[in-house]
Amino acid sequence: MAKLSLFERRRRRVRTSLKAHSGGRPRLSVHRSGRHIYAQIIDDSAGRTVAAANSLGSKAGSNVTAAADVGKALAEAAQKAGVTTVVFDRGGFLFHGRVKALADAAREGGLEF
Repeated sequence: MAKLSLFERRRRRVRTSLKAHSGGRPRLSVHRSGRHIYAQIIDDSAGRTVAAANSLGSKAGSNVTAAADVGKALAEAAQKAGVTTVVFDRGGFLFHGRVKALADAAREGGLEF
């Protein structure tokens, strides 16, 4: 078996911990690239995406402001889909900067985690 990168080890550790403590709640998954940030709420029991948002159409680009906009948009989409509580899956990304801004904006938008 090939040796996993530190990022992949962190991602697997976070995901395993979430599965043990999720209690059937949907998962808010975040992906961050150099240019954009993407977030989606996934119902793992049904295997489908409930709501999603990204910064592709944002004028702000790839900064903290764009991430906050994505968090607000995701919270609105989740409210329309009837989702109020989620578990936050940061993947292998550290919880600061754009990831933290997205999470804080989603909380302000009405999501609980």
